Amino acid sequence: MQCSLCGGRTVGHGRRTTASGETYQRYKCRDCSKYSQAPVDEVIVENVRLAKQKQALQDKNRIANKSFREFARVENAVEEYSKNLVAIFKKNKLHKATKSNTLNPSAVGVIQLSDVHFNELIDLQDNRYDFKVASRRIKHLINQASNYFKAYKITNVLLALTGDLMNSDRRLDELLNQATNRSQATFLAVDILQQALQQLNEDFKVSVACVSGNEGRVNKEFGWSPVIATDNYDFTIFNILQYVCKDSEIEFIEGDPSELVINVAGQNLLLMHGNCSLRHAALDKSINQVLGRYSMKGVKLDYIIMGHVHSASVGDNYARSASVAGANDYSDKGLNLTSRASQNCYIFYENGNRDGIKVDLQNVPKKGYDIDDSLVAYNAKSINKGRNKHRIMEIVI
Repeated sequence: MQCSLCGGRTVGHGRRTTASGETYQRYKCRDCSKYSQAPVDEVIVENVRLAKQKQALQDKNRIANKSFREFARVENAVEEYSKNLVAIFKKNKLHKATKSNTLNPSAVGVIQLSDVHFNELIDLQDNRYDFKVASRRIKHLINQASNYFKAYKITNVLLALTGDLMNSDRRLDELLNQATNRSQATFLAVDILQQALQQLNEDFKVSVACVSGNEGRVNKEFGWSPVIATDNYDFTIFNILQYVCKDSEIEFIEGDPSELVINVAGQNLLLMHGNCSLRHAALDKSINQVLGRYSMKGVKLDYIIMGHVHSASVGDNYARSASVAGANDYSDKGLNLTSRASQNCYIFYENGNRDGIKVDLQNVPKKGYDIDDSLVAYNAKSINKGRNKHRIMEIVI
């Protein structure tokens, strides 16, 4: 309170009650030593102001502490993930065998691998998925694509990883449907993919490119800047593959982790996951907008491939691959979609033509790539607990 006489600072000096029953707070000025008084409601107002000021400081402190806690949790998780990953790679060995191949640049084959969701566990009546199923489906994709490429005498092959190699584990239902923890899942993903690269390298000159998906992000939020987009398990797997294949002739193409343009057989191919700048409900319009955006930069795009929606589509100017995992509870009940496991492969010709092929992966042979069974452990729940599922319930009278 200010002194009403000189404007100096005052301190409380007791209360005074008048003959009419009104109560006043007395104040003594520290400067002029004069007394003044004010109704109690003014004191209440001043106390409320001080309380609000205190609460504002407490809120700022709480927000600062929360921000640090979230940062520390992410740092601790990444640190433990890295430690476990190093330990697993030291304990387990990857077998590598690569060879050299002659080149024929007149046509290039492209195998798209999108929305693999390696560490997802699916147990539906019409679709089951885990690491073993993933290894069988990916091997069947490589076999089928190789057969197409050999028929057209293709020698150069690009393996395009278009995001979501790992499943998200940020939400509770996703945590409950992991097939194993992140470090073991990363090792198994690398082991399966490096075997696929070995198989391709037996017959083709292989290049690998990768863009990050939304499900593989480490943080809760997905970003488009290169710094944030590389904070992603997809990017981690790509870099580990590059390291384990460093002594081979397999080429790893680095660039923008969100959108990557690669020239194949003289045609500019754009790799993207499909969650950023595309509206899949009006996909043709969105594709034209992307083509226009790149055209303004002086880059003429010939074709775009993406994933994200788990629904296959092969068109004249773009193609969308489905998922290796196939239908899950979210697509089945949340989106009301009937989907199948499939992936796309393409042949690009130097004359400007291109072919797109959808490879069905729903029902594949039992033989897949070799994986370490000791690492495939379901850490959430017993798979058999949810097996007795019936779409049609019978009532017997």
